[in-house]
Amino acid sequence: MHPNVARVAEILRAAGATGEPVLLADSTRTAAEAAAALGCAVGAIASSLLFTADGEPLLVMTSGAHRVDTDLVAGQLGVAKVKRADPDTVRAATGYAIGAVAPVGHPAPVRTLVDVALAEHDVVWAAAGHSHAVFPTSYDELVRLTGGTPATVAP
Repeated sequence: MHPNVARVAEILRAAGATGEPVLLADSTRTAAEAAAALGCAVGAIASSLLFTADGEPLLVMTSGAHRVDTDLVAGQLGVAKVKRADPDTVRAATGYAIGAVAPVGHPAPVRTLVDVALAEHDVVWAAAGHSHAVFPTSYDELVRLTGGTPATVAP
């Protein structure tokens, strides 16, 4: 097991999470790839996307069924600018590479929004620290695990 996946598994167990990481033969770098590999709706994929909000890291756990509206998010947060983070910022803030960002296990706490659209699914799947690893969870558990704030992140 990849060290990142083992770390995510340990964090999930310590937090009393209901799911364990699953390693897949196919890549889960994108929501569409993950949904195809899992045989679930793309909307049930909790994509971990790192942005900066006025220069500070912001993790948005969004449904794979839509794109984050950065102007909407900026307005909700009361910041001037929300933009996608570059790969170096993603790794520095989360400890993971783009396409493998888990919602837990970051070097320091990251402000997190959790897309309310994910609540439509009984099971949501999030990255587990590697491009071939995911874990099942529920919306409520994802909010709890991340310490995130439920938010509408797309129209």
